[in-house]
Amino acid sequence: MTQTPTQPQAHAQITIPAKHPMVTVLGSSDSLLRVIEKAFPSADIHVRGNVISAVGDATEVALIQRLFDEMMLVLRTGQSMTEDAVERSIAMLRASGNGNGRANGSPADGSGHGETPAEVLTQNILSSRGRTIRPKTLNQKRYVDAIDKHTIVFGIGPAGTGKTYLAMAKAVQALQSKQVTRIILTRPAVEAGERLGFLPGTLYEKIDPYLRPLYDALHDMLDPDSIPRLMAAGTIEVAPLAYMRGRTLNDAFIILDEAQNTSAEQMKMFLTRLGFDSKIVITGDVTQVDLPNGTKSGLRQVQDILDGVDDVHFSRLTSQDVVRHKLVGRIVDAYEQYDSRQDQEGRGGRNGK
Repeated sequence: MTQTPTQPQAHAQITIPAKHPMVTVLGSSDSLLRVIEKAFPSADIHVRGNVISAVGDATEVALIQRLFDEMMLVLRTGQSMTEDAVERSIAMLRASGNGNGRANGSPADGSGHGETPAEVLTQNILSSRGRTIRPKTLNQKRYVDAIDKHTIVFGIGPAGTGKTYLAMAKAVQALQSKQVTRIILTRPAVEAGERLGFLPGTLYEKIDPYLRPLYDALHDMLDPDSIPRLMAAGTIEVAPLAYMRGRTLNDAFIILDEAQNTSAEQMKMFLTRLGFDSKIVITGDVTQVDLPNGTKSGLRQVQDILDGVDDVHFSRLTSQDVVRHKLVGRIVDAYEQYDSRQDQEGRGGRNGK
């Protein structure tokens, strides 16, 4: 009888420095430890005092050891670990271990080196009102780094991936550090055609609902009392895309949100507003286009037009970068799978004729 060869077993022992209480490593009621045990079901993980031991497949044990090393680096900065941060760290380590650490293209700096979980989780973008805004995934970090390095950056991905929020944080950071003198936030008001005239109120009141998400993000990042003053002074401008026509925007950080709802003509108009010492970030989700039938999305088209143009960068985020409730990522995946099935069935029907 042929015996199945057993996988070589490895053993690792991780000693947690006394300055880090074990609750910060294992979590309240061992919540972080349970996340790790669930992620590595074939390994045996034991804790005795401040020593953690892992026994199992050599590859898995090596990943467990790296995970705790990364956790120590994060804790050393004074930042706490959460269940979400542990899960994301494991995902990053697995991707790196499988040679897929540079999914969706090379790192934004073109170095070819993959970032570690600790580098991603400890990169502070903006501290405001007792909280710090940081990237939470590898693609988010590369998106933020790309904004630093390029004049025009496109953040393309599904809802909940932090495209707009991180861009807003970078804009506020640039304003506070005097890299720019103003922030301009804009969105296309898709439904603002003839139907807008039937809505009650002034033009501002009619347009305001389309811009409300931008105001909400601003309130997270700035003292709410200062926002009316900054807007009155023109330091922060929130306006529909149509208001950008005919302008040249100098010394500004400009964000175009919901760009999938721009027409090809609007996208060209917006991009050519770029002035000296300005930066543009364009965000959108090409799977949620609300344009009338027959109107081509400017965001879809521009990817072909500007591909390879110097100082223009496309950052693509996926359902793996969703930082809302976990269910949002699953919903995004489910819709993508449904759309893929519909496309296949449609092609099959056409080929069968």
